[in-house]
Amino acid sequence: MTNGMTMTNAVIECILSRSSAKYYDTAATLSDDQIRELVRIGTAAPTSFHLQNWRFIAVRTPEAKARLKPIAWNQPAITEAAVTFIVVGQLVETSVIPERLAPLVEAGVMPAAMVPEWEIPARNLYMAYPQRRRDEAVRTATFGAAAMIYAARSLGLGSTPMIGFDAEAVHREFGLAEDEVPVMLLSIGAERPGNWAQKPRRPVTDVLNLV
Repeated sequence: MTNGMTMTNAVIECILSRSSAKYYDTAATLSDDQIRELVRIGTAAPTSFHLQNWRFIAVRTPEAKARLKPIAWNQPAITEAAVTFIVVGQLVETSVIPERLAPLVEAGVMPAAMVPEWEIPARNLYMAYPQRRRDEAVRTATFGAAAMIYAARSLGLGSTPMIGFDAEAVHREFGLAEDEVPVMLLSIGAERPGNWAQKPRRPVTDVLNLV
């Protein structure tokens, strides 16, 4: 910030110009490597205690799209976008923390003695509280999806986050585990003309309290 004015840079411009896409170029595709790169970027988002309790199912083939569309309110983006991710949050399980922190220890980022200092408080915070475990699954998956949304925008792609789907049917049809929650669908692909610019937002004075 300079003299009360926001400095312009590519990241800020990406965020301020993003809008949910309605129209996709149905002829455009994304390679599996491009899909993997979007997920790699998404998994750089923050997670509590480095749990990384998320999973991404890339629905990209015509057959898989045909399975998803009728249980996702027949939304056009499911078949028209190059890929639709089922963004999955996993209920917090703190016993995985040593495994998740092992690469940090091996890289010399974290001393091994610090691992229990993360695992024990996490266990106390979550494991006796089912709602907290689920809330964290939703939070984690949402952070990852948001990172993918802005990554897509920076690559010139459109995206559409969607909560219109039958969660139980998605869980069953795509083989989610008992401890997994389908948090949202996220379509990503090349846009075609006709999509709106970002819609005006409420004034900051309506949503910010300075205390």
